[in-house]
Amino acid sequence: MAKTLGLLGRKLGMTRIFAPDGTIVPVTLISAGPCPVLQVKTSEKEGYNALQVGFDAIPERKLTKPELGHQAKAGKGFYRHLKEFPLEAVEGYEVGQDITVDIFQPGEKVKVTGTSKGKGFQGVMKRYNFRGLKATHGAEKVHRSGGSIGTNTEPSRVFKGKKMPGHMGDERVTLPSVEIVDVRPEENIIVVKGQVPGCKNGLVMIRKAG
Repeated sequence: MAKTLGLLGRKLGMTRIFAPDGTIVPVTLISAGPCPVLQVKTSEKEGYNALQVGFDAIPERKLTKPELGHQAKAGKGFYRHLKEFPLEAVEGYEVGQDITVDIFQPGEKVKVTGTSKGKGFQGVMKRYNFRGLKATHGAEKVHRSGGSIGTNTEPSRVFKGKKMPGHMGDERVTLPSVEIVDVRPEENIIVVKGQVPGCKNGLVMIRKAG
């Protein structure tokens, strides 16, 4: 992972805005942060520099005793999600400090990571865009099939990685260059151009492109 700072947030959904020239721009709204720093890791103690931040406050009763002891040191409450952001240097950061959307600027390119929507068990036409087999006279019940998968006597097996029906979606997806259209610090909202992975209220991570 690139050594850049970022935030955790939730995808609120998509809408559109009008650019100064009147064109319509599809955008996604992300409620990001504020994420308190729960731990500052240094190369002298842990072997690398990083900030551990928390997101999505939860009641104390929902955490284990080790988790309570760790998060209580910051005195900023308790959080469902913890995430480390490796950095080149951690000078200027301290435990309890809030990381907010102010670290981003409109026009900046960022990396957005989320979990894509799960689509269950799917065939090869939907999963890999296969064209299917012929639908002419004599072809019976093979229209959406993937065709032959085997080999001859040698090597007499199906190769690993063969595209076949299976589970689709529900994967970690990163968009490497997403443009920030607007930043609203008073609402803790980042407006980015286009779509981002995941469903509404899905957890996303926004990092500086670096």
